[in-house]
Amino acid sequence: MAKIDSEIKTGFVNEQHRFVTNLVFTANWVQNMFTEDLKPFGISQQQYNILRILKGSGDWMAMSDIKDGLLEKAPNATRLADKLISKDLIRRKGSDVDRRVVYVKITKKGTDLMDEINQQESTIQRALQNNISAKEARLVSDILDQFRE
Repeated sequence: MAKIDSEIKTGFVNEQHRFVTNLVFTANWVQNMFTEDLKPFGISQQQYNILRILKGSGDWMAMSDIKDGLLEKAPNATRLADKLISKDLIRRKGSDVDRRVVYVKITKKGTDLMDEINQQESTIQRALQNNISAKEARLVSDILDQFRE
C-alpha cells in the first residue's frame, strides 16, 4: 500500500488531520481484507466476532454479554445469532428464570470452523508479518489507546 498522501490525493490541514485520515483509510482497508478472507467460510465479520467470543468463553453466554463484547456494537446481534444457528454453528436456549434472557453456545461445528479460519494465514497477518515489527505494532497500539483517552 502506498503512502496516504498518494492514496487519496489530497492535502491535509496538519499532521493530526493526516493521522485521522490515515487511520480511517487503513481501518477500512483492514475491514475489506478481513471480509475477503472470511468469504470462503461463508460468514461475515460480525458473525466471526460472535463465534470468537463464544469460543473464548467455551460455555453458554447471555446475548446481552455477547453484545457487550462485540468489536462493532451491532444492534442486530440477535439476527446475526439466528444466522449462525441456521448454519449449526451455535445453539440457543432460554433462561429458566427470565424469559427475556437468551443464552447461546458455540457448537462443535462452530469450533471447527473457527479453528480452520484461525489456521489460515490471512492477508492481514501477511501484511503485519512482512511490514510491522512487534515493537512497531506495540507503539501504534499504544498511540491508538492514547488517542481514545
